[in-house]
Amino acid sequence: MATFLYRLGRLAFRRRWYVALVWAAVLAAVGLGALKAPGASDEGFSMPGIESQKAFDLMEQRFPGATADGATARVVFVAPNGEKVTAAAHKKAVETTVAELADGSQVASAVNPFQAKAVSKDGTTAYATVTYKVASNDLTDASKAQLDKALDAARDTGLTVDAGGTAMDDGGGAGGMAEVIGVAIAAVVLLVTFGSLAAAGLPLLTALIGVGVSMATILSLSHALGLSTTTGTLAMMLGLAVGIDYALFVVSRYREERAKGRAPQEATALAVGTAGSAVVFAGLTVVIALAGLAVVGIPMLTKMGLAAAGAVVVAVLIALTLVPAFLGFWPNAVLRRKDRKEGRVAEAADNGGTRWARFVLRRPLPVLILGVVGLGALALPMTSLQLGMPGDEAKSTSTTERRAYDALAEGFGPGFNGPLTVVVDAKGDDDAKGAAAAIAKDIGATKGVVSVTPARFNEAGDTAVFSVVPSTAPTDEKTKDLVTSIRDERPGIESETGATYEVTGTTALNIDISEKVQAALVPYLIVVVGLAIVLLLVVFRSLLVPLKAALGFLLSVLASLGAVVVVFQEGHGAGLFGVETTGPIMSLMPIFLVGIVFGLAMDYEVFLVSRMREAYVHGETPAQAVTSGFRHSARVVVAAALIMIAVFAGFIGESDSMIKMIGFGLASAVLLDAFVVRMAIVPAVLALLGHRAWWLPKWLDRILPRVDVEGEALTGTADTPEPVPADQEAASV
Repeated sequence: MATFLYRLGRLAFRRRWYVALVWAAVLAAVGLGALKAPGASDEGFSMPGIESQKAFDLMEQRFPGATADGATARVVFVAPNGEKVTAAAHKKAVETTVAELADGSQVASAVNPFQAKAVSKDGTTAYATVTYKVASNDLTDASKAQLDKALDAARDTGLTVDAGGTAMDDGGGAGGMAEVIGVAIAAVVLLVTFGSLAAAGLPLLTALIGVGVSMATILSLSHALGLSTTTGTLAMMLGLAVGIDYALFVVSRYREERAKGRAPQEATALAVGTAGSAVVFAGLTVVIALAGLAVVGIPMLTKMGLAAAGAVVVAVLIALTLVPAFLGFWPNAVLRRKDRKEGRVAEAADNGGTRWARFVLRRPLPVLILGVVGLGALALPMTSLQLGMPGDEAKSTSTTERRAYDALAEGFGPGFNGPLTVVVDAKGDDDAKGAAAAIAKDIGATKGVVSVTPARFNEAGDTAVFSVVPSTAPTDEKTKDLVTSIRDERPGIESETGATYEVTGTTALNIDISEKVQAALVPYLIVVVGLAIVLLLVVFRSLLVPLKAALGFLLSVLASLGAVVVVFQEGHGAGLFGVETTGPIMSLMPIFLVGIVFGLAMDYEVFLVSRMREAYVHGETPAQAVTSGFRHSARVVVAAALIMIAVFAGFIGESDSMIKMIGFGLASAVLLDAFVVRMAIVPAVLALLGHRAWWLPKWLDRILPRVDVEGEALTGTADTPEPVPADQEAASV
């Protein structure tokens, strides 16, 4: 491995113009493809294998032409000062607004609340449901403007008017400012780390090129592969993150080799042969974690994981080819100014990394106990984790969606915002209407049910649909118990009526998703961690180091989940992060956290411990190897972690609660993993284990392939420093 990458780095340095032109051509080709490719089809969210999804699919099959996936807007009217919305003036204003809402080219229907009996018992609140012919992502600006105009006109009459529903979605995701802030902070961190504008700019430039190639490729293939508009979100975030990291490690190793007196070409080849090997295996661990998302069984998540894995592969290829090519263009520009003038870099002496390593080596047991106990204490709240899918109730009170949610809950009860949809399949039953009525009556008598709407039949008369309003809010645990109770009653009701039914709706769907994700989390961990342990066995040729790496990761990810529970579920310190409403944790949060953080954690593990392994293989004692690893890698790992924390923390400032939660969770996980696990627990464990840390059974040593990550094959090549050629020295910027 090291020899091959050494030759690749040397070739990229010598043929830098060809390498740069090839990447430019690739970027231009995929960019042109992205411009000409049809837009993403956005097939929507689906979760095969759960009851709510089966019921939804049955509805689409039995009610052809119905806009089941069409956008909806629920417009809420509240009369001022305790007045009645049924008063003549207010009633006229509501009816006028509904007529205006119905007059849109994309509107399928707008239901008058007075005809639909959508008025609260006290007469102060009413709502109108607007259904569109297209999905929320396909709503035109004109349709959204018409909705806003109608709402403003109704407000002018003195009514309090707000709206919720999928039609109010703005596309989701961060608006891009978080990425800008993250890149800006990354630039500052790189500048402080390297002390050179060129050295700081090179990782940023190559990472942006890699993200450009990845995103353009995803856009080009989105229509052909059925990718949604959100598929590239994770790819962009991780592509930028690991792209900076991988280039950072190669450039750092290049500067280290130059400190030994290597010529630029030789230093570049050695950097790619050694640090490049670590990049390859670090990239493989990230790819494993992302591709492993397929285990969860959510098509959208699988596509996101594979797209992000592709972006990581591009980042690895960029680091192995384009980075050494750029070093060929500017061999001395990435050095500090004083080093450029002298033509030789001062070799690294003791630094903060070595001082910290010696501190841990002197007190390994107290450091280990403190780190494990601290992370364990942070992880304890995770035992009360409640998964769900926060909706409008989690949004800021400054949004119209949140105000509409609160008005409906106050006027019609907390369960009104999360009705359950029951689909009755009476196919083969002679008295379908009687069966549906009997089922509705039995369900209506269930404890926790407030009301049941009249059943609506399809044209064939063999399928009925009705809504069930719970007495509790959509995210309440009692609502989950109610869904379970209704489903548990099914065998008895089916034996009585001869018809079958299924429960669906947004609330039931979120409950089913949470249960499926919880069930998939352990298999996902087993697959991802198991494959990564095998990979790390090959890299480090040690039995205990990979196990220590996996256990350390589990500690950090559980601790970060505990921190998320403390802030977003229990509300401690919520005000500091702008969290207005606490509630269940997003269903996909644990999977996202495990997948993304595992990849990044293994990055830091590979880069830090591979230098220790390299020093140990070359004859240093275990303690000396730990110190050498920290001398060469600690500063760069810290810089990489700070960049990741900055990128993720930027999302905490977003108004969307789910994005805020993801940003907080990822930032805290990287913080804990990099600075507690990798920088404290890892050296403490290695100090306590000594030579045993690098032990491998002989039978396993014979089985495992040798990949030479340490660059042993390059030792002879690197023994004699080469003078810096005058022509290359003159090429400095």
